[in-house]
Amino acid sequence: MATVDPIALDLVDFLNASPTNFHAVDEAKKRLKQAGFAHLSEREDWVLESGGKYFFTRNHSTIIAFAIGKKYVAGNGFHIVGAHTDSPCLKVKPVSKVTRGGYLEVGVQTYGGGLWHTWFDRDLTLAGRVIKKEVKEHSVTYSHTLVRIEEPILRIPTLAIHLDRSVMEGFKFNTHSHLVPVLATSIKGELQKLVDHNSSSESNEKANVDNKKHHPVLLQLIADHAHCHPDEICDFELQVCDTQPSIVGGAMKEFIFSGRLDNLCMSFCALKALIDSISVESSLGDETGVRMVALFDHEEVGSDSAQGAGSPAMLDALSRITKSFNSSDPRLLEKAIQRSFLVSADMAHALHPNFMDKHEENHQPKLHGGLVIKHNANQRYATNAVTAFVFREIAEMHNLPIQDFVVRNDIPCGSTIGPILASGVGIRTVDVGAPQLSMHSIREMCAVDDAKHSYEHFKAYFNEFTELDNKLIKSTSR
Repeated sequence: MATVDPIALDLVDFLNASPTNFHAVDEAKKRLKQAGFAHLSEREDWVLESGGKYFFTRNHSTIIAFAIGKKYVAGNGFHIVGAHTDSPCLKVKPVSKVTRGGYLEVGVQTYGGGLWHTWFDRDLTLAGRVIKKEVKEHSVTYSHTLVRIEEPILRIPTLAIHLDRSVMEGFKFNTHSHLVPVLATSIKGELQKLVDHNSSSESNEKANVDNKKHHPVLLQLIADHAHCHPDEICDFELQVCDTQPSIVGGAMKEFIFSGRLDNLCMSFCALKALIDSISVESSLGDETGVRMVALFDHEEVGSDSAQGAGSPAMLDALSRITKSFNSSDPRLLEKAIQRSFLVSADMAHALHPNFMDKHEENHQPKLHGGLVIKHNANQRYATNAVTAFVFREIAEMHNLPIQDFVVRNDIPCGSTIGPILASGVGIRTVDVGAPQLSMHSIREMCAVDDAKHSYEHFKAYFNEFTELDNKLIKSTSR
């Protein structure tokens, strides 16, 4: 039996701990704190030190972590790997109560560009965050609590072939009418009306309002996992999740089968690379820059939010770090940006053996082939000759495989946070990603080797970039 690389096993653990973007950020926080990173608040003043390790979050769904070199001075560059925490999914509507044909259903919105047909006939559940009221000694506070219902409570059943022979010509469905998860039957749901009879009249009044928005049985399930009463739930952001765990598979144990590989695989590899690049006390001794990982929310829907890559989050971080070391010269931030470098890491399209014509003949990334440098003349990716060279040179220095990707001219090209940050911040950027199959399916796959290659490449980037950048002649540094 093939031995599985520990990097891949750690990635699987990260994936299984992260059914939502909120859980992914929470897991990242745990790992950073364990590695000695201090938690900063954007609401407070920052007191930073050379050699220090820090992180902050926005909305509990975006996280930015950084380690400051011991030889850092204000105006020096930032060496960043950026990725995203969100994935296409089904999100519970503000009013989710749907009753049809004797069934209790949960109304959902489609988030991002998912392969929605893959969500049918899966054992599904819910996870996300709940805002709940807590009363202690006549004082009322409100808290953010992560919830995850482990057992399968939802399913989106397909229609039997006997009732729709046209399905043999292609599975067609309406995302509004047909993509609605079944929660229970109405008969069983009636039993939930017996719940909360002993509550106060005030609680019953609020419960009656909430019961008009959501099925009581759903509210009770959420409350059980939030460790509160249904009437203490103020609001929530929940999404539908697959209950099947991530796993290493294939006859040779060479694949990872999982949801959300796009883009938690890159988020994990970047985070682990940052942590391990400074694991030795002397790691930052000769570092003149700042090593950073930025994991954003809302990439799948355009990044235009307070916590997306289109927000000022990264620029705010660069500015606050620079000013913490010198607040008298306003030009230092501009200099720092010109000395900085961003690796935009988002999963790439591997060559599909059954659809080989979908790839351009000379650009066919393969599993086990290492990170893919993405190119697009129309700036859907931010890579240019200089940034591609830098990333390729790091691969050669460490004997790591590297690939290139260009989409066919007759197929629209996707995009990443790369062009958003390159244009919004003005930072040199290369777009890369590990190759995968089934992107945006509820169940994706990538290669064990590519997880290891990605981690090693990002770690080498953190360790080598300062010295390599100093070797670039001035005419190519932009």
